[in-house]
Order: sequence, then C-alpha cells, then structure tokens
Amino acid sequence: MTSKANENGEFKEVRLQVPVKQEDLEKLEIGTIVYLDGIIYTGREGVYKRVLEEGYDIPLDLPALSNVNFHCSPAAAIEPDGTYNVGGVTATASFRFAKWMTGWFNKSGAKVIIGKGGMSSEQYKELYVPAGAVYLTTVGYGTGALLGRGIKKVRQVEWFKELGNAQAMWVFEVENFGPFIVDSDLKGNSLFEQEGKKINKKLDKLYEGLKKPALSRYGETDDRSDELI
Repeated sequence: MTSKANENGEFKEVRLQVPVKQEDLEKLEIGTIVYLDGIIYTGREGVYKRVLEEGYDIPLDLPALSNVNFHCSPAAAIEPDGTYNVGGVTATASFRFAKWMTGWFNKSGAKVIIGKGGMSSEQYKELYVPAGAVYLTTVGYGTGALLGRGIKKVRQVEWFKELGNAQAMWVFEVENFGPFIVDSDLKGNSLFEQEGKKINKKLDKLYEGLKKPALSRYGETDDRSDELI
C-alpha cells in the first residue's frame, strides 16, 4: 500500500496529536508525510538497557504522556543555571536497537518510533505489527536544525548524569514537528524495501558493457546482496 501523490505531485501530509490515537495510526499509509504536536521523548540503547536489563522504572507516565519514541542524539545541553539549550536533533539508525524493541513496546506502550534508515518488512512484521506500532523516518541528512525548530520546550531530562547527553531520556514539547515519512504501517509494509526493489530491478542495465570492478580494497563488493557496515 503506497501513499499516492495528488494532481500537483505533492504527497499526502498529516498532522497528528501526541499521544497518537489508534484511529490515526490505522489511517497512516507508507509514504505519507507526518508532523507531530504534543510531547515526545528520546530513548535509545542507554535507556533500553537501563530499563529492560537493569530493572529501572521508566521515570515518565507512559503511554498517558506520550507514545512517541525518537531514536536520536539531541544537540542539547543543560546550562549552569538549569535551563536547556537545544540546537537540533539528529536521528540515529533504528535497526541497531531491534533486540530491545519488543520489550520496550511492552513496557512503554510506544506506538510510534522515529529514527532513520528504517528496517525490513520482516522486522516490522516481527517487532512492530504485534505492538500495533509504526515507524517514521527522517527526511535525508542535514535536517537536525529544521527539526529543532519544532521543539518548543524541554519538559524534563532523565538520567543525564548516568547516561550522558546523547543517551539520556529527553522529553520535548513539540509543535509542527517534522517532516517525517511513514516507512512502515500497521501491516508491516516497508517503504524503503518496496522502493529499493524497484530501483534494483533497473541497476544491472547501468553496468552493462562495463568491466567488473577491481575490488582491490578491503570490503569492496559488487554483490548488492552483501551488506556493508
């Protein structure tokens, strides 16, 4: 299922209030542009380990307060006078946190995960679909400052001393926060995977008649089935 562009070539846009309601999630189609209003929080491996492996309680009333978890590293700091300075937020790759997601969904009630890069449809169906959750991805690189404009207030910061700036749980009040793209819907469809298959079908034609690469450097390959990290 793909979100189609309208007559002007513009993709569907929606603006959602957080906590996001079930009926809003059901309407989301992959490829839709999303903006958020309300309260969101950051949580990645530091938070997941602390809660799921070390047994600490989540210091927020989730999901009543928020059901949107952002995988990111805030360009933020706590000033000497206790105020907060947020310059932007940079999303991080969510596939790295896959092993914690089932536990986090069960513990937090999260319904929307924001990050970058997305996952495969197989992972979405295994991890996200049972939790009734969707995945939103950031739009390309260099959007950290743009997203920062949507942060209106730092509500609180948890475990800053214990985990550090990037890993701490930041709680933001946001307005018109985005843009994000729906990469997975409630059925586990993956936009990146779907579009990648379309592109890969035509790639071989680009290399017709060319010599094979020398593959002289460590790690080089011309096999697109190989995953390079």
